[in-house]
Amino acid sequence: MVNPRLALRTLFKTPFVTAITVVSLALGIGANAAIYSLFDQLLLRPLPVRDPGRLVNLANPGPKQGSTSCNQAGDCTEVFSYPMFRDLQEAQTGFSDLVAHRAFGANLAYRGQTLNGEGMLVSGNYFQTLGLQPALGRLLTPEDDRVIGAHFVAVLSHAYWETRHGSSPDVLNQTIVVNGQSLTIVGVAPRGFVSTTLGAQPHVFVPITMRTQMEPWFNAAQLQNRRAYWVYLFARLRPGVTLEQAQSAINGVYKPIINDVEAPLQEGMSEATMQRFRAREIVLAEGRRGQSQVHAEASTPLLLLFSITGIVLVIACANIANLLLARGAGRAMEMAVRLSLGAGRRQLLAQLLTESVLLAILGGVVSLAVAQWTLTGIGSLLPTDATATIRFQLDPKVVAFAAALAIGTGLLFGLFPALHSTRPDLVTTLRANTGQPSGARTAARFRTTLVTAQIALSMTLLTLAGLFVKSLMNVSRVDLGMRPENVLTFGLSPLLNGYESERSRVLFGRVEEELSAIPGVSGVTAALVPLLSGSNWGTSVRVEGFAHGPDVDNNSRYNEVGAGYFRTLGVPLRAGREFTLRDDLAAPQVAVVNEAFVRKFGLGTEAVGKRMSSGGEDLDIEIIGVVQNAKYSEVKDEIPPLFFRPWRQDSTIGFIQFYVRTTTDPATLTRTIPAVISRLDPNLPVEELKLLTTQVRENVFLDRMISILSASFAVLATLLAAVGLYGVLAFTVAQRTREIGVRMALGADARRVRRMVLRQVAIMTAVGGAIGVGAAIGLGRLAGSLLFGLQGHDPLVLTLAAVLLALVAFAAGGIPATRAARVHPMQALRYE
Repeated sequence: MVNPRLALRTLFKTPFVTAITVVSLALGIGANAAIYSLFDQLLLRPLPVRDPGRLVNLANPGPKQGSTSCNQAGDCTEVFSYPMFRDLQEAQTGFSDLVAHRAFGANLAYRGQTLNGEGMLVSGNYFQTLGLQPALGRLLTPEDDRVIGAHFVAVLSHAYWETRHGSSPDVLNQTIVVNGQSLTIVGVAPRGFVSTTLGAQPHVFVPITMRTQMEPWFNAAQLQNRRAYWVYLFARLRPGVTLEQAQSAINGVYKPIINDVEAPLQEGMSEATMQRFRAREIVLAEGRRGQSQVHAEASTPLLLLFSITGIVLVIACANIANLLLARGAGRAMEMAVRLSLGAGRRQLLAQLLTESVLLAILGGVVSLAVAQWTLTGIGSLLPTDATATIRFQLDPKVVAFAAALAIGTGLLFGLFPALHSTRPDLVTTLRANTGQPSGARTAARFRTTLVTAQIALSMTLLTLAGLFVKSLMNVSRVDLGMRPENVLTFGLSPLLNGYESERSRVLFGRVEEELSAIPGVSGVTAALVPLLSGSNWGTSVRVEGFAHGPDVDNNSRYNEVGAGYFRTLGVPLRAGREFTLRDDLAAPQVAVVNEAFVRKFGLGTEAVGKRMSSGGEDLDIEIIGVVQNAKYSEVKDEIPPLFFRPWRQDSTIGFIQFYVRTTTDPATLTRTIPAVISRLDPNLPVEELKLLTTQVRENVFLDRMISILSASFAVLATLLAAVGLYGVLAFTVAQRTREIGVRMALGADARRVRRMVLRQVAIMTAVGGAIGVGAAIGLGRLAGSLLFGLQGHDPLVLTLAAVLLALVAFAAGGIPATRAARVHPMQALRYE
């Protein structure tokens, strides 16, 4: 019969072993629990809706001529036109319902409170299809999106209602101003439901037929345009219908529309492209987790981190197994006596495994603190928008995972020591109570194998960490082509507050004037597309001297910027001039291009003075300048062909990103800028005020996070392996004390004895290191997509990892070797 009290008393008889075991397990389990928390939230957790397993996401890969707009819900292969959505919704086939949605930026005003955030445009059947019930009032229904631009109603998210409105029921039927439009609040979404797009945090849900009212730059005619792709779709399968059956059925409706209705609308397609257009099909994918690019972006780094923490736990378990084997050798007499007095081996096994599981449970309890600390550390590495999506707190599911991991590891690392300690060769053991017990060689081989495996795993982690650290160093050395230091950036979206375009233009000009007058400000400019934010705007262009025709790549990124933009950001001008305040609506249309644009369109050294057009036939824009290539959307991406236009020549501009360079402390400006904007319009929120250097760091946050975490876990694993190596060698020296005494009595000197111990270190390090190098090269190739500027088998990293591991191994082995060399022959011969 198992006695838990006896198990506890036994553990506390060896407090050092118990403490080392608990700490090792806490570190290993805590790291795994923290990464599992992220893994669960980003990759596993289904939507909190009715029967999420019956939801499917729709995509339509293939040529898309016209305008395409996609966001965090998925890439551009997944967006549909609004007319196509209605066609498919009417057919429905294998679906019980088909739903459309899209996130949008929102300025909200309610009783004097203003907030810049997100909204979600949804079809009227959105909540109904998800099987959700309101926390207050009612949710949107199909009756709320029957007529385009006619349904001025909104549903509040539960989090927004709770934090901004104190969960007051008085909000019902009140008016909230969203992007300048007065909407009636008809209800509140249920608690726990955020949206079907992971990463989006909408404050309001608005009928999708209100897109023109929510985004005034969106032309109402685009709602009827079959070549305007911007709607994301998901559906619920009918009972008994499989995903394959539904895909076949929906394509039976989709293919005739593509070939008979939409193919004749395409312009300038080559025969080959038209064939691919006509061959397009809808692809269905399981949608229980919703629609989000986060699922694809997070899978590789999280799987990698999960693998790393798993290796750390395996190393910790190997350490503990070694400790238990060593302790078991000291308890061999106790086990033999118990067996000889009639105790069954099964009973002793159960008792020893109980001790192991109790150790693991203690480690699991402490691991919760480690997991919370690790999550907090990860949160400090992530950008603000990511921290709003992820909860950095332990929930019951994570606690259950930690508990299961603790019990599982307790059984894993305790099994062999328990089997070895209760082997049935009683007579031999009793006779050997003053010498080597039977089975010591088996235990020694097992301990050596465990340490060699630890060294191999440590080598793998050190190499991976080295690869990511070097990758991060490569990223940090990337030439941005600009000077981001001492530059503050923030956004304004007056269009979302109901401003007409002309009023927005006047406001932007006044903002530039007011900010330029602040002492210490050396430059103020603006851009339509924020720098290094992952945003890209592109369009087809015609360029003087460049061929134009079907399947010719004439696409370029573009941006609209203010006067002095390149000077303020420190981007060198290669030829011509940059924009001034005089480049406005009354002046001739002009553009500045980067060097990549010059190369792509073959402009050579005579780019200045050439003419181009953006989306039109007439070459009505003059190129007045060429600037050096500078990073645009992503720090790690190749610099794309890019042309710039003056924002003052845009008659429809309604939002912009400002850049302010200062010669003083930027922290002072972070307090001054909101005050300036408030004087101009107290209802206009300042969006994402930050240093440009912060924006750069956030752009490469994934590299920083993986590098820091992998390096931390690799160091931890190496230290655990060093402890394991030290433990094995110390125990071996203790077991071989008589042998060493005999050797020294027969003439062996201290140097030879020390060399004998270190030879064992060298063999284990060489074998483990070789295995680890092979594993590291394999993992490095798998992680290649996350590395920048190097291969997964970088020789320098492999060499440094091997040298570091060897130094740690020999440092761990040096103490037992020195101790062995100091053994006195006479004391050793009397040793028991």
